[in-house]
Amino acid sequence: MATLRGLRRVQYVGAEHGGGMTGEGGQTLRHANPPGLPARWRTVPYERTVLGVIHNVTSATRLMDLLSVFDGDPRVQVFFTCVGSSPFAHGIEEFAGAREFALIPWSEARAQDFDLAVSTSRGGDLQEISAPLIGSPHGAGYNKKLSREPGAGSREPGAGSREPGAFGLTAEWLVHDGDVIPSAIVLSHEEQLERLRSGCPEAVPFAHVIGDPCADQIRASAPFREDYRASLGIHPGQKLILATSTWGGRSLLGTDLHFLRRVLAELPRDEYRVIAAVHPNAWYGHGGRQIRSWLEPFVREGLILPRPESDTWKAAICAADAFLGDHGSLTLYAASSGLPGMLASFDDDCVAAGSPMARLGRLLPRVLPYRPLRPQIEHVMRHQAGDTRLAGAAGLVASHPGEALGRMRTLCYEHLKLAEPSRPVTAFPVALPLTVPAPRRPPAAPPVFVDTHCTAGDRPAVRFRRYPAALQDEPGPHLRDPHVVVEEGEPERRWANVADIVVARRTTEPGRLFARHLGCGIVAVPAAGDTCTLFLRDGRAYTARWHRLAWWAGPAVAASVLYAWLAEDGGDGDSAGIMVGSGTGESLLSLRRTGQPAGGLPDLDAAQAAVEAEG
Repeated sequence: MATLRGLRRVQYVGAEHGGGMTGEGGQTLRHANPPGLPARWRTVPYERTVLGVIHNVTSATRLMDLLSVFDGDPRVQVFFTCVGSSPFAHGIEEFAGAREFALIPWSEARAQDFDLAVSTSRGGDLQEISAPLIGSPHGAGYNKKLSREPGAGSREPGAGSREPGAFGLTAEWLVHDGDVIPSAIVLSHEEQLERLRSGCPEAVPFAHVIGDPCADQIRASAPFREDYRASLGIHPGQKLILATSTWGGRSLLGTDLHFLRRVLAELPRDEYRVIAAVHPNAWYGHGGRQIRSWLEPFVREGLILPRPESDTWKAAICAADAFLGDHGSLTLYAASSGLPGMLASFDDDCVAAGSPMARLGRLLPRVLPYRPLRPQIEHVMRHQAGDTRLAGAAGLVASHPGEALGRMRTLCYEHLKLAEPSRPVTAFPVALPLTVPAPRRPPAAPPVFVDTHCTAGDRPAVRFRRYPAALQDEPGPHLRDPHVVVEEGEPERRWANVADIVVARRTTEPGRLFARHLGCGIVAVPAAGDTCTLFLRDGRAYTARWHRLAWWAGPAVAASVLYAWLAEDGGDGDSAGIMVGSGTGESLLSLRRTGQPAGGLPDLDAAQAAVEAEG
């Protein structure tokens, strides 16, 4: 596909060539017959044309939500254009191409007459569109301050120099040459009317409070929480933490890219999963490859990182147990859905006074940097549900629950002068499966620090917690006395050299691993079924068998349990049935000392000599 710069100089080719567009370099861009062509070229004889105005991928995702009100109506043909007003234009072509938009260049869109236009941003020269214009927010209402820079499409001389109100609710964004640009201004809650009256009183007669289609879809998706959790790979008993980041230097990622490292480092990996919802402007502003590159160490340790143009963030709100957010719309959507959460960052300077976001910014607790993170998260999960002040602020996100698409359709069809379709319009749950890219899985699991707590007695019990070793800056208070577990072939010598436990391949001789890992005390060798053999450096061996198998049960955990049990028991135990818990459930592990296995242990001196000979 041609570049956006090229799209603005596209020329139509004749209908005999299929109604394509030829851009720079002779590339042809296919789309539906443009609105200016005679009706005889149409397959479906539509009666009205609607123009969807794209500013960036963020606005395009909301535009798709709103334009779904025309689904199933052959009387309406929807075209799309990019107004070229956003510095975050990267990704629009791919987004539009993947969804097969009937995309026409902005220069052509300005020259054509449409029956209706819908825009989810206020940027660009929208006054040049020849159609009634419906203006809608592209997020959770109107919560940010933004001022036009002089010379960048300013409505009047000196625009951008005064203190701005809420983006989309002031004359700076709504008025051109004394006239209100939109024919209809969509609001999601009645509270926005007062702010509109303050920022642009002449626009109040054009305002329509319809609610919020995203909030409605999240509400419709809530009953399917377990389906979304399963699609995201969340195991029973695990808690899912949603980290949300808007764009800009004061966002969660902008303030501290390594905040996600802290989250993953401090939360036990078997008890918690983390999903990061990154704003499209951040993703496409830097490039998806770059964002993935910066976050690759975290993805390797289990971070779920969906592409931002998908609906996965909506499903994640339904699936999550808590959120860590900033001043972006996802924080509002999460809070309005009743999800407990905290603020990891917040930019007071860009949040509009009196907005729901400003209120939540005062009420939501902040993540404390010098205190362990897990107790903070667990505290809000226990105590935030009954907070009436938070519920009141979150309730300002949307009026008319469940009615946004119906009200939007009525508004659109009134402007189109068409009777509404008889079928009801419904907010459907987020579809499955989710578009979550599976990270490339290395053949060896990453090294972990394992904390254990053993209770001795007639019925011993071991509770374990595993943490990603590579993400620990230094042992913090969340780690008490951990041991290190690696798998055979661990590439980083800093972990291989200090490993207390090494998990072998099935055919590996344990003696060679003891020789390669001089600090190793236990080698775990998988066996058939739910069993493994655990070799100790002093020559002892144990057969471990799992009963009531949990998803996390395996040779690595069995070795950690033996490590803890022997330390507690003084090293003299021969057999035991041990209840093992991870915080997500329990499983029974039986340990039985087998003495010297068939064939005997390899000679460690000989193994050491062989390893040294191999270099």
